[in-house]
Amino acid sequence: MFLVRSGALSGYEKLVKRLGGNPIELLAEVGLSSAQLRNPNTYISYSKMAELLQLSAGRLEEDCFGLLMSQYQNSSVLGDLNITVFQQPTVREAIDAVNRNLYLHARGVRLGIEVRDESCQLSLTIEVRSSLGLDQTLQLSAGQLANFLCDLLQLDNPGFPIMLQQPEPRLDVSCVDERLLSRVRFNSGFDGVRFASSWLNRRPEFDEQSLRAHLKEYLATLQERYPDNLRDQTKEIIGQLLSTGECSLERIASTLDMHPRVLQLRLQEAGCHYGELLRETRLELAEQHLRHRTLSVTDLALKLGYSEASIFSRSFKQWTGYSPRQWQQRHQA
Repeated sequence: MFLVRSGALSGYEKLVKRLGGNPIELLAEVGLSSAQLRNPNTYISYSKMAELLQLSAGRLEEDCFGLLMSQYQNSSVLGDLNITVFQQPTVREAIDAVNRNLYLHARGVRLGIEVRDESCQLSLTIEVRSSLGLDQTLQLSAGQLANFLCDLLQLDNPGFPIMLQQPEPRLDVSCVDERLLSRVRFNSGFDGVRFASSWLNRRPEFDEQSLRAHLKEYLATLQERYPDNLRDQTKEIIGQLLSTGECSLERIASTLDMHPRVLQLRLQEAGCHYGELLRETRLELAEQHLRHRTLSVTDLALKLGYSEASIFSRSFKQWTGYSPRQWQQRHQA
């Protein structure tokens, strides 16, 4: 089974309501729930996500539903990949970093890069199968890829085209912004984006000011998702930072816009402490990945912030009484 972070559906419920639909009913129809979208690091079936997008497009009579969703997202849908990617020295290395780590966001997706003279093709290959088709998933994915490139280079008025192999749908009744639609090339030879090859050598423009703006936006999202629940806010940030090697009380406090000592005191008032939440988050993520076999034990250890798989295995056995592989054999999805 191919899985994807539910963060890929960021903004889905709001968009469906805006278009006059009922997101809870649509989610239930494909076997998903709103609760699964609450934490962007929860993994859901990629096929079910594809079915949801196709079903929504049909019910809401929006042939460009995937593109419309991407219009209200940014590169933050990549989760903790953002921090690693935007610190790369060149756009080419940032793309390579995404490709190496994309399995942390979605299984069954590959990026291909092909340079032809002054043009570069960044293509998507999705190995997922859906009885309803993948048109909306490819629209969303290509739109997210375009958002990533815009954020990487801080492009205010992007003009590079978004390429889609699918036939051109009805555009006269679409709610997608005309500027975005004008960049889409249907009936193309690949799904993805095309841009000047010279951009590959440019340095990502994700400066400190942009980082602060990103963190401010993220904090607002946390407060909306977990109102007055510092414990859950802290656990989500831990989940985002673990694989970067930069997870610490100080970094989390900075994200929450408070002094580390204040964070410690407020967590104590909530009846918990940082070390406890770190262990809980690691255990929850470990069990999730082991149950669905999404990562090898070595890759899982790295994702959870361990320098060696053996250290992770010892910790996991202390928590559960079983080694990761023993636990996996007892709890297969």
